[in-house]
Amino acid sequence: MFIEQKRRSIVKTISWRIWATITTIALVFLFVGELKIALSIGIFEVFLKMVLYFFHERFWNKIKFGEKEIKPSVIWFTGLSGSGKSTLSEALYQTLKKKGLKVEHLDGDSIRDIFPKTGFSKEERNRHIRRVGFLASKLENNGITVIASFISPYQETRDFVRNLCSNFIEVHVATPLEVCEERDTKGLYKKARKGEIKQFTGIDDPYEIPVNPEFSIDTSNFTIEESVNKVLKYLNMKK
Repeated sequence: MFIEQKRRSIVKTISWRIWATITTIALVFLFVGELKIALSIGIFEVFLKMVLYFFHERFWNKIKFGEKEIKPSVIWFTGLSGSGKSTLSEALYQTLKKKGLKVEHLDGDSIRDIFPKTGFSKEERNRHIRRVGFLASKLENNGITVIASFISPYQETRDFVRNLCSNFIEVHVATPLEVCEERDTKGLYKKARKGEIKQFTGIDDPYEIPVNPEFSIDTSNFTIEESVNKVLKYLNMKK
């Protein structure tokens, strides 16, 4: 994602040679006991090896051996409320960020805070996902990997986002409904069962299970760390 400029190579060359030359002078002085000889060898060596090191660095910058190109992608987590999407996607985001990738995390709850008037009808949900999908595709086009976690219950809308993106990876967080209800820390499922919340996905509003996702995981069978490792393994980016 970055190209090393010549000035960076020059600064690295100088800083490395300072330490290496000090070491050489110290070793020569240790063996021969003559500071003048040690300094002469050190000065001659520093200029010779600075030149060699600079061209060595520039030469390797042109060689692709051992390099792996990481293309930006949109990793789209979909699943029921309480399935573990947000926790898993946040953990993956932090892991990829530590690896030095350009990455952004778009989460359903935080995005709705920005668009507080977004409703829960099918039309409003679809409009919301299309809007987020467009944003994700633009970030991807600019070299940023996007991790998105949204219930996104409708196949048609997920396919719409897929078509916007160059490298769309659909991750179905396939945690069963009963497990999601057990995890109901906010009491949303209970309210939905009582009819206090309408159009709640999985209760009185449908969730269309992904037909052919790139990856599927049931978080009730694994810890968060295990789940992240499984996603990373699929992405071929193991820890």
